[in-house]
Amino acid sequence: MAVTTRLLLAILFFAFLLSAANAIREYQGQQGQGGTRLTQAQQCRLQRLTGSQPSDRIESEGGFTELWDENEEQFQCAGVAPMRIVIRGNSLSLPKFHPMPRLVYIQRGQGIVGITYPGCAETFQSQTFHAGQEPREESPQGRRGDQHQKVHRIRQGDVVAIPAGAAHWCYNDGEEELVAVAVNDLNHRSNQLDQNFRAFYLAGGVQESESQRAQTGLRKQRTHKFQNIFRAFDTELLAEAFNIPTEIVRKMQEEQIERGTIVNVREGMSIIRPDEEEEEGRPQRGQQWWEEIIGNGLEENICTMKIRTNIETQRRADIFSRQAGKVNHVGRQKLPILEYIDMSASKGTIYPNALMSPHWTLTGHSVVYVERGDAQVQVVDQTGQQVMNDKVNQGEMFVAPQYFPATIKAGENGFEFVVFRTSSQPMNNQLAGYTSVIRAMPVEVLTNAYQISPNEAQRLKINRGGESLLLSPQRRSS
Repeated sequence: MAVTTRLLLAILFFAFLLSAANAIREYQGQQGQGGTRLTQAQQCRLQRLTGSQPSDRIESEGGFTELWDENEEQFQCAGVAPMRIVIRGNSLSLPKFHPMPRLVYIQRGQGIVGITYPGCAETFQSQTFHAGQEPREESPQGRRGDQHQKVHRIRQGDVVAIPAGAAHWCYNDGEEELVAVAVNDLNHRSNQLDQNFRAFYLAGGVQESESQRAQTGLRKQRTHKFQNIFRAFDTELLAEAFNIPTEIVRKMQEEQIERGTIVNVREGMSIIRPDEEEEEGRPQRGQQWWEEIIGNGLEENICTMKIRTNIETQRRADIFSRQAGKVNHVGRQKLPILEYIDMSASKGTIYPNALMSPHWTLTGHSVVYVERGDAQVQVVDQTGQQVMNDKVNQGEMFVAPQYFPATIKAGENGFEFVVFRTSSQPMNNQLAGYTSVIRAMPVEVLTNAYQISPNEAQRLKINRGGESLLLSPQRRSS
């Protein structure tokens, strides 16, 4: 009897080891296939998709932040936390970092953004600095010299990539509001904490109370606390670490909850930054040789890598139809840093009553933000059931999960949208149009699959002519 018990225990033990080994191999296989994301299929048992508005609004003296509820079923499926940030003129979004990458679309306005990478040189300095020397005591304007890492001009239509863990800030030096829509990829491999959005602020902070949430009238699932991380450290320890008086440390540790996370700048900021031409990628005199090297395959490192590109210009559109609209994709080929954060984006315009071919995405989830207009959206799951058949309007956001076939038909006023994808290489398969899977099939397959005549199958294949992803409005022939 004892022998039998030991044998049974041994069998159970080896079964457990075999199960653990299979789990490890499965995880490694996912990573080896370019998978930089956690696989959490159980979160995508979707019952209903719909256009979603922000559920929370955090006020600051220099603007406000609107957050979508990351606990919504569709955002849980995609593993993302979307938000919209509004920075008023002459205001600064305070320095912070996140444990996950962020992809940002500048919907309106302009400004300056700084992203600080560990180990990169401070390559920008004022004239009061000289190589190998300490800064002069005072400049003619009464200020010390300064040196810092590169900052970037951003403007309407830009897509900006912010890697995980990189401290960043944004200053609106324009006259109008700077409006940015951002998607944080909670499932990225860089985030080994959990599926909750976190922001680590180096200054400022906000702690929303129940009364404040009641006044906004927005539904709220949980409290977001964004606080200055310096406030919890010992004052004397920080003073020693920075070699500064404790009075300065105490100012660094101030909560400043009344100011929030976006603050007014008391005086205008003057920051050394690249010339506009260099920022736009047009080589200046003496830099042509460097552009040729980059163009011939020399990889950029993280310190010199471009973090932004503009997707609004029609001449850069990847898909253009005079009757249906245009779409511009930004993947790792156009912006190499996207391979590092494993995200991409698209900007699309669908003309009134035109539509996007039913299609599915192969490489990630699609988080769609409605910039202008309205459209009817349909999404279907693997059971052949509609999980979405809704009209979406300006300012709303919805998710088209990976492999779920979806289509969009623009309303009378047209439809402008931005797509954030959880993959650096966007790929889709279309069901209708010149490059569709239906057109690629033999007529005999279609006649037997749908019990139609060869003539009907031929019409099914070619009736859209040379149109591809974007389809113009058509009168259906009888």
